[in-house]
Amino acid sequence: MLASKTSPEFELLASAAKFIKHEFDKDAATWAGSPFEWILTLPSASKGKLGKRLVYQWCAVKGLSIDNSPDSEADMLINGHRVEIKFSTLWEANIYKFQQIRDQNYEYAVCLGISPFEAHCWVISKRILKRHVIGHLGQHTGSAGQETAWFAVNPNSPLDWLTDCGGSLDQAYDVLKSLSKKKRT
Repeated sequence: MLASKTSPEFELLASAAKFIKHEFDKDAATWAGSPFEWILTLPSASKGKLGKRLVYQWCAVKGLSIDNSPDSEADMLINGHRVEIKFSTLWEANIYKFQQIRDQNYEYAVCLGISPFEAHCWVISKRILKRHVIGHLGQHTGSAGQETAWFAVNPNSPLDWLTDCGGSLDQAYDVLKSLSKKKRT
């Protein structure tokens, strides 16, 4: 059972922690008042699940056909296409990092980035990912890494190869909407 009164030494340490908090918690000020502020407190695995749920809900509300993936090689089906979801919050360097990109059985990766007061989204074909990311940007073992890959993007200055993949939510929706059940790439 904890004592109801704290020691003077504890109070001193707590005061010191409060004084230096701003040096370690820079995101708190940036995200203050954001409808997404609560996301920062989630563990990484929960953030990934949240990203999938956000994309699922957003696509459903926008009227796209959404189904569960028949296997673990893709996260969901959007308009009949196998889709992998990648999620990132904005990093301090004003970039999103989309991680754990694998060469699995999916046609597109939807990369959703959440900033304090903006959201960005890219719908990237597997062909483009293989050309620029998979096999090129190894996540855990450098460029020689083949199991997982990652890439970073500054939403204000996206990589050239992302130009036709979206950027804003509206642009990403247009890409997703163009994926008909009949047309597969």
